[in-house]
Amino acid sequence: MESTTNNNRPPRVVDYLVAAIATLGVRHVFGVDGANIEDVYDALFDAGLADPDSPVGVVAKHEFAAATMADGYARSTSGIGVVVATSGGGAMNLVAGLAESFASRVPVLALVGQPPTTLEGQGAFQDTSGRAGTFDLEQTLATMTRYCARVHRPGDIAEHLARAVAAAQRGGPAVLLLPKDVQQAEYRPSAPFRAAKAAHLHDLHGVGLVRDTLAAGHRAGKVVIIAGDQVARDDARSELRQLAAALDASVGVAPDAKDVYGQHEPGYRGVAGIMGHPDLHEALRHAAVCLLVGTRMPVTTRGGLDELLAGTVVTSIGAEPPHIRSTHAVSTDLAADLAELSAALADGSSREPARPPSAPEVLAVPTASGPGLRYRDAVEAIAATLPPEADVFADAGNTGAAVVHHLPVPPGGRFVVALGMGGMGYAFGAGIGSAFARSAGTGRRTYVIAGDGAFYMHGMEIHTAIEHDLPITFVVFNNNAHAMCVTREQLFYRDRYSFNRFRPTHIGEGIAAMFPDLPACTAGTRGELDRALRAAAESRGPTFIEVDCDPDEMPPFAPFLAVRNAG
Repeated sequence: MESTTNNNRPPRVVDYLVAAIATLGVRHVFGVDGANIEDVYDALFDAGLADPDSPVGVVAKHEFAAATMADGYARSTSGIGVVVATSGGGAMNLVAGLAESFASRVPVLALVGQPPTTLEGQGAFQDTSGRAGTFDLEQTLATMTRYCARVHRPGDIAEHLARAVAAAQRGGPAVLLLPKDVQQAEYRPSAPFRAAKAAHLHDLHGVGLVRDTLAAGHRAGKVVIIAGDQVARDDARSELRQLAAALDASVGVAPDAKDVYGQHEPGYRGVAGIMGHPDLHEALRHAAVCLLVGTRMPVTTRGGLDELLAGTVVTSIGAEPPHIRSTHAVSTDLAADLAELSAALADGSSREPARPPSAPEVLAVPTASGPGLRYRDAVEAIAATLPPEADVFADAGNTGAAVVHHLPVPPGGRFVVALGMGGMGYAFGAGIGSAFARSAGTGRRTYVIAGDGAFYMHGMEIHTAIEHDLPITFVVFNNNAHAMCVTREQLFYRDRYSFNRFRPTHIGEGIAAMFPDLPACTAGTRGELDRALRAAAESRGPTFIEVDCDPDEMPPFAPFLAVRNAG
């Protein structure tokens, strides 16, 4: 797409940026407007006049949510997400969202407005140039981005943009700091923007070692695969299935990778780690080799498995080496490398047929007697009404633990829980960003599942979903507490006090009053929740369900259960 202008105005830097974004296949740009980024929105409007298929500007309620919208958009498209923000507080509000994308290797391009270059160090409002005693935003963001640069001259934009896009495509956020005068400057590029084709790393020697290790393990006994979210980012689900079949492998998934291999697949043994399933422990206990695919095995994924992994031959393939000792092959294209491994290992033999599909054994939690629904009952109600190919975005905390442990993902659906930073409220923006990408022309429904603490942080982004009439169901588990912190107070601080219980609130009624056209309700029983979920599944636009639950119920979270059982 070429740069476009309106009213015979000369082409500007911002017009070039919007045309470049279109070239990347991005259809939505997320942000919060403001004086030092308004020219990007102006360019988006002009581009839309010339081409209705050009990127659409979306205004969020907060820059953190705008960043997570770009993150969720990228995760669901296996492409790049774009976020824009103005200077000062707007720029700083991006930090937590960009940090999540950095930790989870999600490609995001952030365009951040700045005061004009002529006012840098001259007392400009929201000056972050690092001059005359101001802090340096470029230096601040450099630690959480793959590329960060301040564009000082219009003629530098093409080179900086190319570097930023290439860095983001390697996995993580890239930031361009754009002074207002640079954005507005006339710019006639020598050629339209063309993103360089991402160079995938193929570790020929490493893949050979992984192949030989798997072949020996397959001959000797059982192979266990633990798959991570890079499988989804590289769109390598079918290749993972082929490899599991070639090895007759038992398969577990990282908590943030439930959609890469589900309980409908042969040999599925559940989720790994602190929110995981005992079946996977049993499979590892008898394994000859464990293959890690696209996961670094952080504590959330390897919790409770360290001893078993230490006694097993471990090999790995993925963009980065795992945190545990292994024979590792670097791969930034799992689809290609898993296909190669499958072809090499598919000898037609079968040593021990993989276990047929079944629900994995769940963790036993203490009986709760407080108000509302139990976590498992609520999650099973959601599972029973999820439409085909529904996408699920879960927030951190007790709610997230229950969803990771109990909720099967529909075939073709996307599942995301942000464990890079675990920032509360992530799921609201990310689910909205994904819905923009996934629902167009399909009506595919997205489910955002979060607790009341996460809702209080960023739940007002439901307004964005209402503005754009997105097919999203927001399910908020309300236990009037930061319940995971309550559980920690009880287990680790002798239950002497609680800073984390709230006065009772009626979120469903409040949302219904605030947004009269939004179907919103509260469910305190399984029957009420079943009815609300069935109605939501049949709705075309956004819906909101509050679920009453007990702040003292312990979630399926292995570290908590271990402490309780030991005591």
